[in-house]
Amino acid sequence: MITRFLLLFFIIGTSTFSFSQDLTIEKMWKNYEFFGASVDGFRSMKNGEHFTKTISDSKGSSIQKFSFKDSDGKGVVVVSPEILNGIQMDGYSFNSDETKVLIETQSESIYRRSYSAIFYLLDLETKKLIPLDEKRQPQTLAEYSPDGKKVSFIYENNLYIKDIASGEVTAITTDGNRNEIINGTTDWVYEEEFAITKGYDWSPDSKHIAFLKFNEKKVTEFTMMYFSELYPDAYTFKYPKAGEDNSKVSLQMFKIEDQSTVKIDLGEYEYIPRLKWSGSSNKLIIQTLNRHQNHLKYYLVSAENENYDSKMFFEEKSETYIDVDDNLLILKDGKTILRTSESNGYNHIYKLCFTGESTQITKGNWDVIQFSGIDEEKGMIYYSSAEEGPIYKSIYKINLSGKGKKRISSASGTNDSDFSTGMKYFVKSFSDANTPPVYTLCDNNGKELSTLEDNAALKSRLNNYTLSNKEFISFKGAKEKLNGWMIKPPNFDPTKKYPVYINIYGGPGSNMVSDSWGGVNYIYHQLLAQKGYVVVSVDPRGTMYRGEEFKKSTYLQLGKLETEDFIAVAKELQTYDYVSPDRIGIMGWSYGGFMTSLAMTKGADYFKMGIAVAPVTNWRYYDNIYTERFMRTPQENADGYDQNSPINFVNKLKGKYLLIHGSGDDNVHYQNTMEMINSMVAADKQFDLFIYPNKNHGIYGGNTRNHLYNMMLDYTLKNL
Repeated sequence: MITRFLLLFFIIGTSTFSFSQDLTIEKMWKNYEFFGASVDGFRSMKNGEHFTKTISDSKGSSIQKFSFKDSDGKGVVVVSPEILNGIQMDGYSFNSDETKVLIETQSESIYRRSYSAIFYLLDLETKKLIPLDEKRQPQTLAEYSPDGKKVSFIYENNLYIKDIASGEVTAITTDGNRNEIINGTTDWVYEEEFAITKGYDWSPDSKHIAFLKFNEKKVTEFTMMYFSELYPDAYTFKYPKAGEDNSKVSLQMFKIEDQSTVKIDLGEYEYIPRLKWSGSSNKLIIQTLNRHQNHLKYYLVSAENENYDSKMFFEEKSETYIDVDDNLLILKDGKTILRTSESNGYNHIYKLCFTGESTQITKGNWDVIQFSGIDEEKGMIYYSSAEEGPIYKSIYKINLSGKGKKRISSASGTNDSDFSTGMKYFVKSFSDANTPPVYTLCDNNGKELSTLEDNAALKSRLNNYTLSNKEFISFKGAKEKLNGWMIKPPNFDPTKKYPVYINIYGGPGSNMVSDSWGGVNYIYHQLLAQKGYVVVSVDPRGTMYRGEEFKKSTYLQLGKLETEDFIAVAKELQTYDYVSPDRIGIMGWSYGGFMTSLAMTKGADYFKMGIAVAPVTNWRYYDNIYTERFMRTPQENADGYDQNSPINFVNKLKGKYLLIHGSGDDNVHYQNTMEMINSMVAADKQFDLFIYPNKNHGIYGGNTRNHLYNMMLDYTLKNL
């Protein structure tokens, strides 16, 4: 499904003046002039011929149904503003036969992916709207059972089910307790690093619920202070740092008929990152990982007998690590799954039978990115890949046999797909480096049938400004060629010398160099270009879509090769005729802040200015799932940690260095910046610092982003 988010969208009237307007931070982060539109609330209906989406007008929000064959036609109202009766709808989902709707209201973020909400049940036949459970609010992760007779949800770390007919609510678990026991959802580190918050799943026949139980009693607590009116409030949660104890996670099976729960034996493991029922049989597929995350096992758990026996049917090992993702499709035969693996050097699709037999489907020196779905009747898999190059994302289809591969997205850039039930249609979102997203409805051969959103209003506003094209370039790097992009000033003169502003991330799992629309960050870089800066970004060794060897080259030494590459890029830029060699700056957020801090210390001879936002400064302070995946534990790899931590190299600092952090950062703790400060003070190094009270890793809310970007702009203008 297309990601649901609260859209900040303001329509600014087209200027009647003929001259170009000036870009400002206020237009970006106070007026939100450069936010675009998407297709909000898109859901394919079960017949595969219709879809629903949310429509907002003066009467309020509604859910309307449209035909894929006539998407420009008038929608049929499924849920009207009158039915909602003033309730602000944040999201919705249907039951399996689409006779009932679960309405989300009053949603509040918990961490990066988790949120709580107050849910309502709506019967489309009777038009009756009732609260899910008035005694237990707010809830999380509510959903209908496959037969539509019950609704499950989490409240205060316990899992509940409500029988819709009787209204009776049953507690599946009762031992849930904050910072001790979690049932049916996940702890902080699973949410952040395995991207999973829903830790339970209904069996296809609605007779069982499989769920994860987290015992986090031995996990060390971390406390953040939130500054309020008189005394600060302490917020304490469990955060396992590198080398420290994890939650003890177990798989539980709840039987609806007799309300009994059984713990499932899965042998030895550290993590259970995924659980999913086979859609046509009562067999549960479980993935487990060891602590080093280099030994992945697949288990089958059968609910067809009282023993709930588990059987390992496949395992994969790596000398480094194995990424866990959502590339898992279960075929209707109840015997086969599709998965992706890097076992041959690139990420490709494999057919895996429950007998353990594995067959490779896609092949080549390029990476599959993600599954889009499968049409089993025609034996056709739909997926996206970087076959055209690591900066591009295209949509393909291929037969289960590995034959008949066809690219179904024509334009080069970044293409994403959201397929209908039955795989006859999909909504394609397309953008490139200089083009805002366009959403079109396509058939399964990629033929565009209609345009759902072309962001014409945003494009019209952009026409009021003189913008430079983002150009893709290549750098030599320390050892290998690196992908990069560059934005030059709009009045660029190759005979002049320009300062360079390098924007980086550099960490595993996220590329900065992509032929895709960069949103407000793209506009900020255009502003810097208008101020006379050449803006550059580059993906060093360790980044994605160039195969396993390139991505995993930084194993056990995060920061070392990346820093070498950024220094090599700075040295190469110094040779450009139009670059002022002594005016190269660097900026990054999170992992990018870590890299900025290393560049300003280990690479102090090449960078005049650095801005590090929410940086990791010592991997010993970061969570264990992420850190140990790439570094193993500090006990095993002390040199890898210490030789690449900026706090150990502050004596080399020469240029102007600005540290920025939110004091309420639950992800990269404020502690990282505090320790960096201690090290610089001890080394008698001057620096600049700004702390945003109570702000999390994203540093946003109210006027915060406007203030932040104005401050970074001023700092750049004064020091670069």
